[in-house]
Amino acid sequence: MKNARLWKSLVPVAVNLLLGIPAVVPVFLIWYFLSNGPFADVGWTQRDPNENDGMLLWLIIIVPLVAGFGGLWALVNVWMRRRLVPGAPPYPYWLVSATLTIAPFFLATGFG
Repeated sequence: MKNARLWKSLVPVAVNLLLGIPAVVPVFLIWYFLSNGPFADVGWTQRDPNENDGMLLWLIIIVPLVAGFGGLWALVNVWMRRRLVPGAPPYPYWLVSATLTIAPFFLATGFG
């Protein structure tokens, strides 16, 4: 019984880390948009000098991609939380899940 409970607790960790691999693309696109748009306007970053297409094109690409990935991520995590770890408190579960999903981005890009 204890091994089954441990296995069920490790499944969300593994799934969120695996979901983090394709999450590198939407997280990078969000960072690219922010660094060339609002952050550059405030002076926190510098715009890419080759980026002269405007921000509307990026929004047309980013919004559906992030919404699709976010919807998939939320559905998978809602199912796992209800099915595999039903007694887990919501705040730590979602915080750990989001952190594990973003971790591959930081490893791949060297941020942090």
